[in-house]
Amino acid sequence: MPACTGPSTVVHDAAVAEYDFGPQHPMSPLRVDLTMRLADQLGVLAHDDADPGLKVVTAPMASLELLATVHSESLIEAVQRVSFTGRADLAHGIGTEDNPTFPAMHRASAHVVGATVEAARQVWEGESQHSASIIGGLHHAMPDKVSGFCVYNDVAVAIQWLLDHGAERVAYVDVDAHHGDGVEKIFWDDPRVLTISLHETGQMLFPGTGHPADLGGRDAEGSAVNVALPPGTADAGWLRAFHAVVPDLLKEFDPQILVSQHGCDSHMSDPLTHLMLSVDGQRAAHAAVHQLAHDHAGGKWVATGGGGYSIGSVVPRTWTHLLAEVAGRPIDPETPTPLEWREHVERLLGETGPFLMTDGRTPAYRDWRDGYDPEAWLDRAINATRTAAFPLHGIDPTP
Repeated sequence: MPACTGPSTVVHDAAVAEYDFGPQHPMSPLRVDLTMRLADQLGVLAHDDADPGLKVVTAPMASLELLATVHSESLIEAVQRVSFTGRADLAHGIGTEDNPTFPAMHRASAHVVGATVEAARQVWEGESQHSASIIGGLHHAMPDKVSGFCVYNDVAVAIQWLLDHGAERVAYVDVDAHHGDGVEKIFWDDPRVLTISLHETGQMLFPGTGHPADLGGRDAEGSAVNVALPPGTADAGWLRAFHAVVPDLLKEFDPQILVSQHGCDSHMSDPLTHLMLSVDGQRAAHAAVHQLAHDHAGGKWVATGGGGYSIGSVVPRTWTHLLAEVAGRPIDPETPTPLEWREHVERLLGETGPFLMTDGRTPAYRDWRDGYDPEAWLDRAINATRTAAFPLHGIDPTP
């Protein structure tokens, strides 16, 4: 595992908990609170300048001008209006079951964008080698429409900020169980941005997109890459797919900075998806992304959160492992969770928090070069992506 050669940060403050669709909505802000508490109690966060952990940086508020680099004026005005009236605006996707209105909608959503843009700025301007925005990763939001629990697309705004400040090649890797459709669409015609999404097939899961043949616009073919995984894919299959696709593409694309989205709804206990990863498999994914940032992006890495709806048992452990990777100080998976943290989980959620930072799995996978099985749905999915995307990057798709 690469060691960080510079300082690393997490952009966060308590006000991001305003991003709250209500007590019955699966995307609870408690998952961020529980993550930051767990990370703090396990020594991942720094408390002074001498501490080697992650420095916590306050999240600024995104300006209207910054939001407008990606989003339409009509969407921004609609979100502001709904924040005061509470009335649905279905033309902009606001007021649905997935995206109910809430009073602080504009302020809270702009705060998420500000956090992720600050993480990108920290890395691009050299203040941090790695930076995380755990509240971020709202990858479904479209230029003119709220979608999939995502009001503004913080990831896309951060990538656009990087482009506007001199970046010529930005790679985006999305490991959420859902297709990163908003980020892909926003940069569909931009060859400066390579978007790679590994997700459960759209045949089974929202948003129903992200097929291997979806490759980018006419002047940016190959800039979008999609791996549509079969339901039931577990650690070994997921890691096989990741390593069969992502490293070769990043090596060829040669990004100046790597931005990643780490939705952990790929876990076997997540209530909204059908993938079967463990916390250990997700931890291996974080480590792989970290290594690729050093191998192919000069160590410049911006990591965001994303989906994840097993609030007490999965999200805090997985994202604490992510923050530890960002800090360059990975946590031993056999580490016990602190009693104080488990008691806090029980008070908030009425459930017993997990006792260890592991699900007891040892992630291992079969390398793609060791053979392709055309009878296996997973291997057919991997092969479809390699066959469609690799030649557009000058890469031989055969093992």
